[in-house]
Amino acid sequence: MLITIFGASGNVGKRVVSVALAKGHEVRAFGRNVEGFIDADLAHRNIHAIRGYVFNEEDVFKAVQGADAVLSVLGGDFLGTDKTRSLGMKNIIHQMEKAGVKRIVALGGMGVLQQDENSIILESEHYPEQYLPVGREHLEAYSYLKESSLNWTFIGSPDIKDEEGDGLFTVKDSYVPDNNAGHIKAGNIALFMVMELEKNEHIKKAVGISDIEATS
Repeated sequence: MLITIFGASGNVGKRVVSVALAKGHEVRAFGRNVEGFIDADLAHRNIHAIRGYVFNEEDVFKAVQGADAVLSVLGGDFLGTDKTRSLGMKNIIHQMEKAGVKRIVALGGMGVLQQDENSIILESEHYPEQYLPVGREHLEAYSYLKESSLNWTFIGSPDIKDEEGDGLFTVKDSYVPDNNAGHIKAGNIALFMVMELEKNEHIKKAVGISDIEATS
């Protein structure tokens, strides 16, 4: 499978690249600072670094054209002034539709998940105020996906730990998973994203994810 990865140079993105290559996929790693992001042990003939800007229509179109699927782990600031997560996603969606590429798995925040049948976590009075700007960015990106013609999966992630994956995680459609630890290893996100592309078990769904809570 030929996979275009946006945000490939970040902590999660590097691990997504590594997992995809380990599973035998071909990777296009897209970003503004991709030249030196691959460590020597990740050097691989199946990876192609693409330097580009996620707001640039031509850059993104070239990156997705001919791909089988897209993985998005776009980052940005927490102040609400950086629109990479929302408007970057909007451009990715538009260029995918233009190129006829249908499948995308995107990483976002857990604020988009349901807290009950009638409201999402972001709308809770207990949602931390300092995270509202980035939460709204994730919600806007999620809204663009829901309105699109793509076969999307949106991951609502809790706090991400900069650690390798161990496969000990749990997922649940629409809600925070039961038996959750309240955080997720970056490597476990990478494992799930690539697995989801391979299995297609959560098409057009938001998915809660978490490391499994340790039991004594």
